Amino acid sequence: MKGFVFPGQASQFVGMGKGLFEINQNAEQRFSEAKEILGFDLAEVMVNGSEDDLKQTFVTQPAVFIHSVLTAEANPDEIPGAVAGHSLGEFSALVANKSLTFHQGLELVRVRSEAMQAACEAEAGTMAAIVGLDDHVVEEVCADVEGVVIAANYNCPGQLVISGAVPAVEAACEILKEKGAGRALILAVGGAFHSPLMQPAEDQLSQAIEAMDFATPICPIYQNVDGKPQTDSSVIKSNLVKQLTSPVRWTTTIENMISDGVDSFVEVGGTGKVIQGMIKRINRSIPSSAL
Repeated sequence: MKGFVFPGQASQFVGMGKGLFEINQNAEQRFSEAKEILGFDLAEVMVNGSEDDLKQTFVTQPAVFIHSVLTAEANPDEIPGAVAGHSLGEFSALVANKSLTFHQGLELVRVRSEAMQAACEAEAGTMAAIVGLDDHVVEEVCADVEGVVIAANYNCPGQLVISGAVPAVEAACEILKEKGAGRALILAVGGAFHSPLMQPAEDQLSQAIEAMDFATPICPIYQNVDGKPQTDSSVIKSNLVKQLTSPVRWTTTIENMISDGVDSFVEVGGTGKVIQGMIKRINRSIPSSAL
């Protein structure tokens, strides 16, 4: 069984829109819809924008979403048996398994990106990549540090991202270095994603998700909050809301997909390397490729 996996924020790259017009005959129509929903010309930014332009959360998230969805649409013969998305990628995955239409997915991504941008501006936060320590060591340090800091992205064995208030993340990094972390690197992100500091954004996104009708999916989605497969729309909605303030349990997600019969992974969108790299560190025996 083939599993489709979708990258999240930080998978954007300069010129990421150029190839979409060549591989997808519906690209022009999709970008026209996007301009109407977003209120600005995303195609122009994705084709000609700078790295700094693409780093803005309200640009990054719809850009990554559209890149993944249009890439999947351009390969209609590739049918997933299961899907999953890393953070933002969960919205692309929900379009791929037919839970959401393109229009619905982009509308939710718009609300999510704007709400997260506002939350970032309201309270300064950051994230840091921790490499070379067991998860429980990182969790214990975060729990002991004063202020808000939690383990936010369980990406693969030995690679975990922490998130929270700037002083707390910086303090945790220093302690983790002392405990033998190979790296404890502050990331160039706009805020403390997947932490309690995103609560205002979660509240706003919750209203939009609850107001939207989700269709019955064609295959399960393995969701970030617990790594378990879901086909029930009410559960999918609830998990999607919780995602903003909960950790991304990517290692668990991939392990569960393999256990349930996924024997190859296809990374859809982004550079085609980020998610594949994580999967190889989780299980080197499972083949992966990219669309």
